[in-house]
Amino acid sequence: MEFRHLRYFLVLAEELHFGRAARRLSISQPPLSLNIQQLEASIGAKLFTRSSKSVQLTAAGLAFVPAARALLDQAAQAAGHARDVGQGMAGSLAIGFSGTMLYSGLPHILERFQAEHPLLRLTLKELSSSEQLVELAHDRLDLGFVHTTRVPPELSQILVSSQAFVCCLPAGHALARKRSLSLSALQGEPFAVVSRAVSPDYHERILAICTEAGFYPEMRYELRHWLSVVSLVSQGMGVALVPAALRQSAMAGAAFVPLDAATTPYDTHCLWKTARGGHAALSAFVQAVQAASMLPGAPNGPGKATVN
Repeated sequence: MEFRHLRYFLVLAEELHFGRAARRLSISQPPLSLNIQQLEASIGAKLFTRSSKSVQLTAAGLAFVPAARALLDQAAQAAGHARDVGQGMAGSLAIGFSGTMLYSGLPHILERFQAEHPLLRLTLKELSSSEQLVELAHDRLDLGFVHTTRVPPELSQILVSSQAFVCCLPAGHALARKRSLSLSALQGEPFAVVSRAVSPDYHERILAICTEAGFYPEMRYELRHWLSVVSLVSQGMGVALVPAALRQSAMAGAAFVPLDAATTPYDTHCLWKTARGGHAALSAFVQAVQAASMLPGAPNGPGKATVN
């Protein structure tokens, strides 16, 4: 019994007509008939009854259909497994990310990539941008999603998203029902921010944005995670400027109001070591990130890799 016999058998079982089956298989009828006869001989049972008017499956043929499909499926899976291993598409990838990426497309990228490459094990580590740069330098991460422009020259990058900042306010705040507001309206309010040690770029950006609006923010609460910032605000303890994607957190007690003037955006970049660009699994994931950033409605438009 050969795989060719199984394929010919299944096509004939679907068509129940030698002429149509032969055309689907791009062969003539005599080789098809010969292969079916060889298959029946190897099994020791008739699979079809033939007459001048019709072709029908026998009881043995009906029973053999699901088994033949299973055999071909198993063979395809085995071949795919061997191909993936040979091409470096088996093993693991370590991916770093900051919390906002959970609301900026990362789950979608991971889901699609894992479905296409089931033999690759993806491990995720939530780290600050500065921590990810250290891990990438020591090869403890394969890729990272960061919010910094301070990228070492040995790393390549893709712009994944570019978001506006929005005001995060307690739901009961007097400004929470505004359609938009001026940043200067928050002068004198206690601000919650991600700490300078965790995200120096964000810290400097908030200071610059507020200074341009004519005031110096009172940074009363310094936290490690974006969701901690939103959670604190939801408890009525302060206000914050956060990336627009965090509106999807839908945290009770927090309201998000757009600013009435554009500010410097909050950019996310995917980073990896340029020298490892030939790694098959890494290259495939980079392509998946690029494809996701080029989808209609992506926040930043086409993502292009920059090699430093």
